[in-house]
Amino acid sequence: MRGFPFFLSCLLVAAGVFLAARLTANGYVFFAGYVVLQYIVLAIAWNMLGGYTGYVNFGIAGFFAIGAYTTVAAEKLIPLPLPLVMLAGGAVSGLLGLGMGYLTLRLRGVFFSIATLAMAVVAQTFMVNWDFVGGSAGAFTIRPMTTPYFGIDYIRYLFLLMLGLAVLAVVVARAIERSRLGDGFAAIRDDELAAEASGVPTLRLKLIATAMSGAFMGMAGAPLPFYVTYLDPPSAFSLSYAVNTIAMPLIGGTASWIGPLIGAVLLASLQQLVTVTISSAVNLLIVGLMLVGFIIIAPRGIIGWFGIGAGKRRRGRGR
Repeated sequence: MRGFPFFLSCLLVAAGVFLAARLTANGYVFFAGYVVLQYIVLAIAWNMLGGYTGYVNFGIAGFFAIGAYTTVAAEKLIPLPLPLVMLAGGAVSGLLGLGMGYLTLRLRGVFFSIATLAMAVVAQTFMVNWDFVGGSAGAFTIRPMTTPYFGIDYIRYLFLLMLGLAVLAVVVARAIERSRLGDGFAAIRDDELAAEASGVPTLRLKLIATAMSGAFMGMAGAPLPFYVTYLDPPSAFSLSYAVNTIAMPLIGGTASWIGPLIGAVLLASLQQLVTVTISSAVNLLIVGLMLVGFIIIAPRGIIGWFGIGAGKRRRGRGR
């Protein structure tokens, strides 16, 4: 399926998801669905760097929180429509990813991963000491009851925005896989030294991957202040964002865009169900058990178990 028909198919699926959520006549479906969609974006964004190039990023919470704090700063400076604030959050996090990549992408393996974790710690320390966005005390954001233009319930509005961002993330990830950019990423993941010796501009491609991954994480984080209404550094930079975001592609499979999508829907939906029926304190336990189980049963994830991988991506480029 070529790019535009696939995009239309994604829009139809998204419309079906929104319609199904409305038919439930339960407002909590939108509240919980927002979290599931948020993790779909985060998982696909992480996979753009971690799955496609093989560079494992532990600094997810840093990019995500920078997007959220961009919204807090914008609300205090010049209140803008949330879609524009999401773009601003993506731009700031993308630039952060570009800068971090330039400084750290000469490192490889565990050293790069530790450097990304250090970036998140530095960003959190900066936010703790920046009083303009609330500092260590945090900041409150007033969430309107409805949107100013269409009169939609604001939680549904947030759900729609995150649904649109999830569609965009899926379409971009699939386009990357079927492009020369995706071939370059795969060459870096398989053997970076051989790719560099063959003339592949490895540093430039890694910078592109880091910037795109950071931008999508920042856009996913931008609506967070309106969703939670109170944002402080410990919650914005929570380790659970990093743990969940890394676990979802590993459970679903990192070889294709559909792996993070499946992993995010499966794990995030299960966590929301457990939050309602048992307790949110069990969420990380679920992540650990599922990771151990899939490492033993399906080390390549769900899509690897069913034989969906990079070979299919190459065969599908001409479709």
